Formats: sequence, structure tokens, C-alpha cells
Amino acid sequence: MRTDTGRIIHLADYRPTDFVLERVDLTFELDPTETKVEARLIFHRREGADPNAPLVLDGDELKMTGLLFDQIELAPERYTETPDSLTIRDLPASVPFEITITTLINPEANTQLMGLYRSNGIYCTQCEAEGFRRITFFPDRPDVLAVYTVNIIADKAANPLLLSNGNFLGGAGYGEGKHFAAWFDPHPKPSYLFALVAGDLGVVEDTFVTMSEREVALKIYVEHGKEARAAYAMDALKRSMKWDQEVFGREYDLDIFMIVAVSDFNMGAMENKGLNIFNDKYVLADPETATDQDYANIEAIIAHEYFHNWTGNRITCRDWFQLCLKEGLTVYRDHEFSADQRSRAVKRIAEVRHLRSEQFPEDSGPLAHPVRPTKYREINNFYTTTVYEKGSEVTRMIATILGRDGFKKGMDLYFERHDGDAATVEDFVKCFEDASGRDLTQFSLWYHQAGTPQITVSSSYDASAKTFSLSLEQMVPATPGQTAKEPMHIPLKFTLIGENGAEAQPSAVSGGEVTGDVLHLTERSQTFVFAGIGARPVVSLNRGFSAPVNLHFSQTTDDLAHIARHDSDLFARWQAITDLALPNLTAAAKAAAGGKPVECDASLCDALLAIASDDSLEPAFRAQALALPSESDIARELGANNDPDAIHQGRQAILSAIATAGASTFRSLYDGLAASTPFSPDAAGAGRRALRNAALSFLALSDNSPAGAAEAYAKADNMTDLSQALTVLAHRFPDATETHAALSSFESRFAANALVLDKWFSIQATIPGEGALDRVMRLMQNPHFTASNPNRVRALIGTFAFANPTGFNRPDGKAYHFFAEEILAIDKRNPQLAARLLTALRSWRLLEPVRADQAREALMTIERAPSLSSDVADIVERMLKG
Repeated sequence: MRTDTGRIIHLADYRPTDFVLERVDLTFELDPTETKVEARLIFHRREGADPNAPLVLDGDELKMTGLLFDQIELAPERYTETPDSLTIRDLPASVPFEITITTLINPEANTQLMGLYRSNGIYCTQCEAEGFRRITFFPDRPDVLAVYTVNIIADKAANPLLLSNGNFLGGAGYGEGKHFAAWFDPHPKPSYLFALVAGDLGVVEDTFVTMSEREVALKIYVEHGKEARAAYAMDALKRSMKWDQEVFGREYDLDIFMIVAVSDFNMGAMENKGLNIFNDKYVLADPETATDQDYANIEAIIAHEYFHNWTGNRITCRDWFQLCLKEGLTVYRDHEFSADQRSRAVKRIAEVRHLRSEQFPEDSGPLAHPVRPTKYREINNFYTTTVYEKGSEVTRMIATILGRDGFKKGMDLYFERHDGDAATVEDFVKCFEDASGRDLTQFSLWYHQAGTPQITVSSSYDASAKTFSLSLEQMVPATPGQTAKEPMHIPLKFTLIGENGAEAQPSAVSGGEVTGDVLHLTERSQTFVFAGIGARPVVSLNRGFSAPVNLHFSQTTDDLAHIARHDSDLFARWQAITDLALPNLTAAAKAAAGGKPVECDASLCDALLAIASDDSLEPAFRAQALALPSESDIARELGANNDPDAIHQGRQAILSAIATAGASTFRSLYDGLAASTPFSPDAAGAGRRALRNAALSFLALSDNSPAGAAEAYAKADNMTDLSQALTVLAHRFPDATETHAALSSFESRFAANALVLDKWFSIQATIPGEGALDRVMRLMQNPHFTASNPNRVRALIGTFAFANPTGFNRPDGKAYHFFAEEILAIDKRNPQLAARLLTALRSWRLLEPVRADQAREALMTIERAPSLSSDVADIVERMLKG
């Protein structure tokens, strides 16, 4: 485990390697504890490089057993070896040469799950970002591209399956009890995209015919007996391939595309060229074991990793500072795919909910960083919502500014110009400038400035002049390392809604650039004046969340209700409901903190119940509207000195008031949406279940009895309804006999299904109240809890820390100190997992003083611990210092 925490990598220090890697030939002789790796690397010195520069290769805890130069053993005085690097001197100035390195590694002992590891009898690799250096000494950086040939030798009985990147060359027996397989990837790739899988797995097979009429073999490998649960993943893959051809003109480029599902994996999935490796939770699904959200996640993540074939693989990153160039862009592509497959409005609402709950707090806390950072200490810690989700929003804004045709021309030019390259953000933006003729210099600040822009808005109407004025002022808050910010180019979609609900059409607009329905805010303050407006309109601003900003716009309750009733943009209607709800919820939290009664505004109840009972609206949208802002949303709105218990109490009081006022509406919805057709994971079926389960949650509040949820649990014929009924029981009635019975039956029924048991752990980890810590500690003693499995740890400890504000943020600090102890224990075996869990404390400074002091002490306990990994040391230092 690397514990060197002093080295900071700077974007400004980037320089190409002194040597060009031409070819990589790898031979693996697999063994659980002593795998032999032979790497044959062909280099030549880069033109213009220092003729005396040594070849410096990266390593991480490596043991070298052989080193050859042009097939001759290299003299010891010509190289220096440490576990973390290999330096070779006195190399040719002009001709190619061959270096052959032999290393021995222990896959069974590799609990970091980086590099080559073995778990549950399966050999597997994870090389992004810097895992390949745990396999062999190598120039392990994304701008080093080469073609790979891979030979795998292993025991045939234990490992009938031998997979790597590219096309299969062939295989045969290899001595007594062994066999080998050879693979060749003709597309140059960086080492982080290398993959190897060996073991005994079942397979689901299909084919796909590309637009140039090539037949591609499709294979999804899963544990034996689980093949039927990979059918939806295969369907999602084929739809992804078809969509990418139709929308982006991108065709798959190998003879075979493979997915392997494994149970021990640090990430969601990995886009290795032609051989994607997935956490099995994003592959396996059937109605009995997967929720509608699971199906949606599988669809999105299958698509995401497939889309990487072009945005990430064929065009990769020059360096890790450009990570958003593959991740943010590909998130945008998978969002668009899901929007086309499902409800675009509902998908957009879900995206914005996630952005606000995860990325906005990151942007406003000690871990804030630009979409394209300029320095890092541990690259694993920059796989963040800022790089992914905010990076996606930046791409979306380019599409908004340029329009559909302009964006497509820019993407086409990017694919044409940079295929086979390791590109930069500047390369990407330049393609859109060249394709459209538009200067995007100011817009590019979105890549370089951290923080969420705040826009203050005011409006006025001049009846005599028939003009409507909209004044906007932007400000980007200071963030660690960036105190002074320049004005951004912020594209804001808008409409003016008249009294009758029709959109008002101005005769002219002055004060700044307006293209179609987009206002371009480019100055610190601008006033847009709309002429020819016969009556005061209601302005709907940032429709579709066209820019990831915080709007401060004091619209009246009547104006928000008008938008909620009439806006043709469903996202804007949902946002208006949210804007109606948030002041009520923050007032409720303040009242609860002061021991005062909580009141629910009648206009909020009326608006919600009107939407809930409006059959002209799709059920999924109505369910989103009924899901009021979360406790974390309220905390963010309140800002500093927040009390999680008061926030919870206030929100529950508002929900109870809505439940009481709308009891008959919710009963009608629940009864009317009873399943009458077989389960289908499509958007329509998922929407009906979402609305019915929302009604069930409100009915549990109005009835104040577990009977309804217990009945729903008993009758549920799919995991969506079953887990939701169990959640209502556990969260509303944790001590009820019905709840204990349901939890016990769920555990017994799904004892053999790890992914479903993760739901059982998570549901209990999020039961609110101070009893949550004791419950989590008891669950850690459960025979089904496995500390070595990242999914299980995330399901229990991660869910508790991230999603149980009252239980985790106990005033006595006991949960924080428990969490600190667990982070230190996890860090010893899996630093990446520990560092990602630790970010649950990123907003500790916003807590009221008693809790904030306890959280700080827990962080200092971690900081003081000896032998911290570089991953955890980096996070804890930034959280205490920022």
C-alpha cells in the first residue's frame, strides 16, 4: 500500500515521455499466490528527447525476478529497482529496443482490488487509474498508447475461461492440466484499459449487426446459475450499440464485445477495450430481485461503459487532469441515451436531484475542485461528481449554446480529428469552435473555475412601455485555492408565461445575447429588456436546468403556482413545486429547532395534490413531484449551523400534514394503480409503481399504522414493491411486530442473494434516530456481513454515513468516532474504498457547533493515525484544511 503522501502532481509540469512505446506482449502464468508476469516492451527514443535520458517505469509493491535488454540479461549497474520504480540507463539514442521484465505477484493477497486480484475463484484486473503498475513495471500513464498481445496460461479445470482485450487469436492445451489463450487488440490503448479475467463462469451470448453490416459477437459472463438475470443487460447493450450509431454515428470496431460481472469490485464498472468488467449489481436483474431503479442503473451503466469505446478508448485522455474529457462527456451521452429510452423530463429531474445532493455540496466544501483540476495528490480521489456529473453539465451547456446541429458538427469533428489520440479539454473545445465559428474562451472557465455560480434575479414590468425587464447578477463563491473568479458564460433557457398559460412572444430583446429560448449571461450583471409584452408575464428561468447554478429569485407563491400549472417544460414545473416547498421546509426545521409548532402552507398542499391527481401527467413525474426536497436539500438551503434532528422533525411534520390533507387522494391513487398486468421494467410500468409507492408512504403517515405497509409487503410480486413496503415499515414503524417479521422473512428469503441482502442492510442502516448506530454495529456482527466485499461495506457503513442524517450526526459524536475507526480498518485493506466513504464528512463545517466539533475530532483521529494510505491522507487533509 502506498503511503507516500508528499508528492503533488501539477498539470503545468506535463511533458511527453522520453520514449515511445511501440508494442506490448504480455504472458501471464496464473497462480493464486505466485502469478508470473512476463512483459515484453518495445520502445524507441522520442525525436528531440534527451539522448542520455534513462527509461523510468512505474511500479507499486512489485517484485522483479528477471530483466532483459534485447533478450540479454541486463547488467545490474545499468538499472535501479525499487518496489515502486525501475530506472534503466544507457539506452540507444535512435534505434528501437526491447525490454523484457518478469515479475511475481500475489493475486490472492491483493485486497486493494487494484491491478490483478483473485476473489471468489475469479482472476480479475482493475487498472484505472494506476493499477497496471501493480502488475509489471511500466510507463503507466494515459498518453502512452500501444497495441497489446496477451497470452494467458492457467489450470484448465479451475480456469476454463481465459479472457483479455481485443480479438481472440486461439488457444490450446499447455502441458499437463493447463491450457493457454491468446488475444490481440489492434487498437493502441493506454495501460489503464488493459483487462484480464480468468475463472469458471457462465455466459449469455447474442450478436449485433453494425451499420456497415459486420456481425459482432456479444458475450456477458456471470456466475453459473445467474445467466437468466443477465438478459436485461444484454438487451440494454444492444440498444446502446444501436443508439450510438443513430445519434453519434459511432460503430463498434472489434469482432467481439464482452462483459464480465464480478462481485468484488471497487467501482461500478470499467470500460476496458472490448472487455468491460462490471460490479455484478449493474448486470444482474429479474423482477424478484431487482428494483426499477436497479433496472434503470443497469441500462445507464451498460450504456456508459459501451459509449466509452469512442469517448475514452478510441480517444483517450492525455493525462489524468483531462479525466472529465472521457467521464463527463460519456455521462452526458448516457444521460441522453436514458432520456431517449425513458421519460426525458423524469430523467432530467433525477439527474438534477443527484447533482444537487452530491455535486453541489462538493462544490461548496473543502473538497471543491474544478472540472479540470490543475493539481492532485492522489488521482483516485478525483473520480468525483464534479468530474462526472458537472463535467456532463458542461457538455450539455455546449449543446445548448450551439444547438443540436452545431453540437453534432463539433462532435463529428472531434471524432475525426482525434481518433487514436490522447486528447485534452482544449482539443475538445477547439473542435466546437472550429465547427461553429463561435469563440468559447469565456465558456471554458466552466472547466477551470470551481464552485457553483450563484445568480441573483429580479424582474419588473412597465405597463405603459409594455416592457418586461429581467436583471441578473452572477457570482462564483471562493473555493480552496481559488478566491477570485471571473464572470462565466451561463446559458439560461427561459420562457415568459402569460395569464392564460400561453407563452408571451416579445417583439424584441435587448441587454445581451438571446438565441431562441436561451439567455446568454456573460457579464457580472445584465438586464434583459423584452419589448412588446402586453401584460405582466411570469418568467420561467433555467428551464430544463440548462446551467448548473443556484438561482436566487424571490418569485411569489402565485407565480410559482402559475409555472407549476402551465409551463410546458415539466422540469420547470417540478422546480416550481420544489421552490414552493423549500421555504416551508426550512421554516419547519427552524420551528422544530426552537420547539415551536410546524405549519404546512396550504398552497403547497394544494399544488402537490393537484399534480398527484392529474391523470394527464405521467405517473413517474407525479411521483417525483411528491418526493419533496430531501433532508440534505434542506440542510444545504439553511447553510451553516444546521441541526439534522430539527430538519428531520420539521420535514416529517410537513409530510404528515400533506398526508392528512390528501388522505383520500392517496387512497384513490394507491387502489387505482394496483398492478393489473405482468411486471415490466419499462418506463411506464416503473412510473406506475413509483406513484403507487409514493401514495403508500403518505398513507402510512395518515393512517399512523403499519397495517397497510405490512399488507403491501405480503402481496408484493416484485422487488420494487417489496423493498418499498419494507422501507416504509422499517422507517415509520421500526419497533412494530410487523416490521420485525418482515425484516426476518426478507433475510431468510434472500439469504443466498448478496445483491438483495445489500438492500436489506441499507434499509436498516437508514432507519432514522439515535438508535441507528447500535443497529449498524449489530448488523456488522450478522453472519451475512462481509467486510472484504465493497458492496456490502457500502450498503451498511456507507449508507449509514451518507444517507442517515439523524443517525450519523448524533450530537454525542459516537457515530463519527465509530466511522473513524472503520475508515482506519478499511484503509488497511482497501484504500480506495476508505477514501470514498470518508467523503461522507465533507460538509461537517455546516453542522451546529457541538456536532461540528465532534466531527472535527473524528477527522483528526484519522489524520493522526500512522501509515495512512495516500488516498485517505489526501482526503482527510483537505477536509480539515479547506
